[in-house]
Amino acid sequence: MDGQHLGIVFSLHDLAVFLERAGLEGWDELDVVVHTELIEWRGGGPDVWER
Repeated sequence: MDGQHLGIVFSLHDLAVFLERAGLEGWDELDVVVHTELIEWRGGGPDVWER
């Protein structure tokens, strides 16, 4: 966030929790998918994660 590495996530839920802790209160997994242009994916996003 703001050029700072926040950590590694393993699911959309993990990412929603990170974003909420960063001040984006009320975000859930759907918000992450809808607002994906706000996120810089490195190594692939949820569309390439193993299920």
